[in-house]
Amino acid sequence: MAANEIRASAIVQAPAAHVYNIIADYRDGHPRIVPPKYFTWMRVDSGGIGAGTTISFGMRVLGQSRTLHATISEPDPGRVLIETYPEDGFATTFFVEPEGAAASRVTIATVLNQRPGLAAALERFVSRRMLPAIYRQELQRLAEHAEGRHVHAPIPQGHQP
Repeated sequence: MAANEIRASAIVQAPAAHVYNIIADYRDGHPRIVPPKYFTWMRVDSGGIGAGTTISFGMRVLGQSRTLHATISEPDPGRVLIETYPEDGFATTFFVEPEGAAASRVTIATVLNQRPGLAAALERFVSRRMLPAIYRQELQRLAEHAEGRHVHAPIPQGHQP
């Protein structure tokens, strides 16, 4: 793991294809697994499933709200999905690996940009503290959904003030 990378992993007791399909579905699956404590809304701007999808969403961290935009790619469909945030210069990657026929190892990883300056350093500091907790919650919600234990309501769609 690179020094500027933040990641979290979990085993999900569901086949890799099922787990990946939930992550790649930005119209229904993905809005159900993101923690509503941090994600306030999500909108599909184009596409909706996998590569070529573009999304916008609101995040609230440490009392600060911001809107982010991402483009989705799938360099290894069914195994690797990447959300690229062009305005911020970073990306979050979802890795889904089979662990036998009925389980999956899911990893969420973000490589932080290496911009200079105090604001960038503060952003990296906050990200290193907050992202692991956000990813653990997202992985827990994904496991509950994929395993059929609990299907969470999706976060609101569209732009919310």
